[in-house]
Amino acid sequence: MHISEGGLATGLSAVHQQNDSIWIGWPGLVVRDDEQQTISHRLQKEALVPIFLNDEEIKGFYEGFSNEILWPIFHYISTYSNYDAAYWEQYRKVNEAFRDKILEHAGPEDTIWIHDYQLLLLPMLLREALPDTTIAFFLHIPFPSQELFRLIPWRDELLRGMLGADLLGFQTYDDVRHFISSASRILGASQHAGWLEYEGRPVTVDSFPISIDYQRFEQLATTDVVKQRVLQIKERFHNQKIMLSVDRLDYSKGILQRLSAYECMLRTGNFTKKTVLYMIVVPSRDNVPQYEALKKQIDQEVGRINAQYSVLDWQPIVYFYQSFPVTELSALYQSADVCLVTPMRDGMNLVCKEYVASRINSDGVLILSELAGASHELVDAVLVNPTNLRELAGAMEKALTMPKERQNLHMESMRKVVHRFDIHFWANSFLERLMEVKQEQKQRKTRRMNRQLHDTLISAYQDAEKRLL
Repeated sequence: MHISEGGLATGLSAVHQQNDSIWIGWPGLVVRDDEQQTISHRLQKEALVPIFLNDEEIKGFYEGFSNEILWPIFHYISTYSNYDAAYWEQYRKVNEAFRDKILEHAGPEDTIWIHDYQLLLLPMLLREALPDTTIAFFLHIPFPSQELFRLIPWRDELLRGMLGADLLGFQTYDDVRHFISSASRILGASQHAGWLEYEGRPVTVDSFPISIDYQRFEQLATTDVVKQRVLQIKERFHNQKIMLSVDRLDYSKGILQRLSAYECMLRTGNFTKKTVLYMIVVPSRDNVPQYEALKKQIDQEVGRINAQYSVLDWQPIVYFYQSFPVTELSALYQSADVCLVTPMRDGMNLVCKEYVASRINSDGVLILSELAGASHELVDAVLVNPTNLRELAGAMEKALTMPKERQNLHMESMRKVVHRFDIHFWANSFLERLMEVKQEQKQRKTRRMNRQLHDTLISAYQDAEKRLL
């Protein structure tokens, strides 16, 4: 058993540890029946409660509906969507399994915080079972425009599921606007200032940009093991400027476009033996056909570019298809003169914030896609349109030749933003807003006449001997 290094896991661990809470989720692998009790007991020590899924459920719920329907639609690549009705049945079934497991532990007085696109039905499933409990939902990926969202055959059910929450959180105000548009146009929910009303229930919708544990990355950068590794990396690429990219294997990350732009820059001949693209691609969903095809394309492009532009003692791309421990990433963040974060669409993207937090000398240049949620915060990065290959190649040249004084000015500004609005600020602000929402709901409820109060007043009026309006 090992702890995930992902942004969500890291971000919520502090909240989980500081409060009397339990974390319910899928452990990430298929577990045999005879091993489930042992694993459950081990996880119980960390206040973790597993939900075990079989191969069929993983294929239909996770690989199928979540990643062959929702993921491409939410990332504006609708041509990759596979609207298989069997996927929907598994998605609904697994969301109901999560509800049943939660109901074993939660009561009306508890607060339930649900995360991400795999569990869009869960808020309403819980609301029906626990009408008065506090339920929040946060979406970590983008929410698409209503014109795109309505392509999903089960759009009504998904929206109703989400509207079971008291507070719906999104990464950006664009996502908030798109969700409100979908809920009002598809379901006819009433829109008011900052909240929706659906079937008599007020639901607050707001933006909460997620972040990282800033202090963790800043402190890692000062450890001896990381410092030693930085020296080794810089010695390995002596007199070369390093451009770093770290992505999970996904067609939304713009990896092929980035390679094409890098090749445009190499054609000038001005950067031969002067720079290297250090490219890390973390394995993900290899058994999904689109991802398998993408992996082959990346391998071919890297091989072709290295074959065409390499010289005896230099190759332009160093490519790894593997994950790295956080200490190695920290050393790479410090060693890289430029960090390339150029997704075609991303809810937030935390690699850019990790890079900024690791630049303890306030130098280095961040090239950031304007289609990543982080671009709304890190405005001092070199912002680019990832589909414009000439612009992207020009941004690389600009970053590699940027004077130190200008680097320091922009990096220091971004470091202040990431430091102030870190993962703890995100979690605390979300939970504080949730408590405010519940208080607002109570106040609004006292001002509104429900059916029970209406019937009581009518009955009392009819029975009264004297009546005064």
